[in-house]
Amino acid sequence: MKTISHWIVILITMLLMGGCAGLRQTEAPQTTPSDNTAVIALLSKAGDQSAAGQMDEAGANLERALRIEPRNPVLWHELARVRLAQGRYRQAENMAAKSNVLAGTDSDLKAKNWRIIGEARNRLGDLQGAREAFKKAD
Repeated sequence: MKTISHWIVILITMLLMGGCAGLRQTEAPQTTPSDNTAVIALLSKAGDQSAAGQMDEAGANLERALRIEPRNPVLWHELARVRLAQGRYRQAENMAAKSNVLAGTDSDLKAKNWRIIGEARNRLGDLQGAREAFKKAD
């Protein structure tokens, strides 16, 4: 059985791999995924499923985690990423926007969310909206 610290390392690695290449020292620290072991386990399982292309299963596990922690911006972000991969662009945009509302001062997470919003808008044919979102990501 894997320890909690092992899950935390996996989660931090997933978060770092999913976004910007570097961290600036002047930015606020990255949002903590969760202190709840059930949420950490569900997030990790969803990450594995997403990597394996099992988007429906990943989405279901993220939704379960959100029932436990509905105000967790990392969970909303990850579900937005899954919805984008599923081609559910409006949902991806809305979930990334929800994550931004909850992200507080986490500018790195907000930038990642704006990229999802930009990509969703691009795929929906809203090129001006996509440009605006990508501009906010930078």
